[in-house]
Amino acid sequence: MTVRPAVSSSSTGTLLATFGVIVAAIGFGTVPFFARSLTDEGMAPHAVAFYRFAFTAIALLPTLILPRVLWRTIAWGIGAGIVMGVGWVGYVRAIEVAPVSTAGVLYMTYPVFTLVIARVMFGDVPTRRAILAALLIIAAAVIATSPGAIAKEHIPALIISLAAPFGFGFGINVLVHKLTPLPTLPRIACITLGSVIGLTPLMLATPVSEILPANETGWLLVAAITAVTAFIPQLLYTVCAPVIGTARTAVAGSVELPTMFLVGWFTLAEPVGPMQWAACGLVIAAIILTPSRITRNVSVNIAARS
Repeated sequence: MTVRPAVSSSSTGTLLATFGVIVAAIGFGTVPFFARSLTDEGMAPHAVAFYRFAFTAIALLPTLILPRVLWRTIAWGIGAGIVMGVGWVGYVRAIEVAPVSTAGVLYMTYPVFTLVIARVMFGDVPTRRAILAALLIIAAAVIATSPGAIAKEHIPALIISLAAPFGFGFGINVLVHKLTPLPTLPRIACITLGSVIGLTPLMLATPVSEILPANETGWLLVAAITAVTAFIPQLLYTVCAPVIGTARTAVAGSVELPTMFLVGWFTLAEPVGPMQWAACGLVIAAIILTPSRITRNVSVNIAARS
């Protein structure tokens, strides 16, 4: 009599947590719509990135009131945030001029950069499954950027966009190797604070007309990119991912890429062809193949998704 309700409750909790991660991933996947809408109104790409990170950084700043012994660890997190924030500008720029599907596939190459940086900087030797997953992602990137899939004028922006997955890969390595003494929320706080710090010089050097929304619609878009693509998904990850573990979190989170495709298709009128869907399938297969390597622990994945 007492066992069945416990099992049912556990099963229900797992399903709800999985659903929460899926909702969070969908939120992350809607970035292209809000970013493109803001840049179309004249906002600079780095301003879009700044607004996305700023609210979370401010809201979680009190969590960084920690003992002095952890300040060096926090400094590593801030440094990683600077690299990630500045790199994310390249992704916004790519969305501004290139197809969302192609930019999205290139953004999802971050596991490749993660493995390479881990090997070069921290001596981590990748497993065979991790190498196979990296090869699948590279194949997806080649398909997505083949001559038949993109126009020549988009190539420079797409090359610059690789700064985003590089920054993400660097951030994951710092989270894994340097930030483990910090609880989850302070990790998110120092990463987002670093992003804001890194983007502030660019904001100060930009005309006001390019960093402030031009009208009420623009302010609503800023609020939406902050809440829908960052703060709320972060909270969902924070609550739900520990319940289901890294493997299921990675699989459920893989819906982010097809969400990007659908956002580009339905809201930005960008057709998605067979090559893009093939690339999408390869990336998802790679994520499912090695979830435990890409997200070595749940709190790392939570913080990195900021």
